[in-house]
Amino acid sequence: MKTDHRRSTVCILVALGCLCGAGPVFAASGYTITDLGSLEGSNGGSAAYGINDSGQVTGWSVGADSAFLYSNGTMSSLGTLGGSNGNDYAYGINASGQVAGLSYTASGVQHAFLYTNGTMSDLGSLDGSNGTSEAFGVNASGQVVGASDTASGYGQAFLYSNGTMTDLGTLGGSKSNGLSAATGINGSGQVVGWSYTAGGNAQHAFLYSNGAMSDLGSLIGSNGASQAFGINASGQVVGESSYNNSAHEHAFLYSNGAMIDLGSLPGSYDSEALGINRSGQVVGWSYTASGAEDAILDNNGKMIDLNSLLPAGSGWSDLVSATAINNNGQIVGFGFRTNGGRQAFLLTPAPVPLPSTLWLFASGLLGLIGMGRRRWYQC
Repeated sequence: MKTDHRRSTVCILVALGCLCGAGPVFAASGYTITDLGSLEGSNGGSAAYGINDSGQVTGWSVGADSAFLYSNGTMSSLGTLGGSNGNDYAYGINASGQVAGLSYTASGVQHAFLYTNGTMSDLGSLDGSNGTSEAFGVNASGQVVGASDTASGYGQAFLYSNGTMTDLGTLGGSKSNGLSAATGINGSGQVVGWSYTAGGNAQHAFLYSNGAMSDLGSLIGSNGASQAFGINASGQVVGESSYNNSAHEHAFLYSNGAMIDLGSLPGSYDSEALGINRSGQVVGWSYTASGAEDAILDNNGKMIDLNSLLPAGSGWSDLVSATAINNNGQIVGFGFRTNGGRQAFLLTPAPVPLPSTLWLFASGLLGLIGMGRRRWYQC
């Protein structure tokens, strides 16, 4: 959210938590956790992959093999593209509640879909109706990104916009090794993903902007491997990359032309970044020193095991992966309940109450301003 610095009084109010309506202040720790359940009831399982700023969540319900939308406390199936094979997934969701994912058609072919106002639309493929495709992200304009079969028989990244699916190409890979995929898109239409480079020996993260695909490289240069999974409004990109000339991979943040190694949890060797919000908070997973896979939040360069932030008696034994974070700091992913079930979760930061002295000071300021009957102080 952009803030207009109109008056010094306004700046004071913002510093106190924007008491006139810009929203609560969130603590570095202190979350409530919600089990999103499943379409099969208490015996089912689920995983969450996307969340918008309204708290609507998308994902996959395991037993039903169905894509779901979780909204206002209720999980609903998105249906299918006419198929009955299951294995339908919902990945991305925008501010309007449009959902992108994959489903099977009546002829048994996997196709990317865009779900809008209760209707699932088949986006087809770059290779006609018989080619396969899948969608991973959607922005506020309804542009969708993913991967699709092509006429050459090899999968390529695509951008679907205004009813047309466009092949975004590769980072120089030939037809025999030019596989690419688009995994995320922001409101400006910038697209991220991964592609093979010329020669087909390296798989690199890319940023597609203004009609051109740029190679983001890796943490160890051109010979390393990398993939990008998320992008925010500022064009910051997250993903995973080879590091230190090893066979292992670290989460990265690409910002201002540089790829930054986010490291991993203490004593571990692998991590992956899957989502980023407007504030630059990053979520994903990392191995721990014991070899377990735990969900993580990287906040200003500090990597936190989300399991350490769970309230006492939460009923969860392990949050495995955090897949997305919205601009309010809400995080979704999947983990295991203490009863052993794999479930989708929603973590919501708890607002921090202001000390009473600050409340009194702020109330006095608001009273003085109110006496002037002015409107310019509104946040």
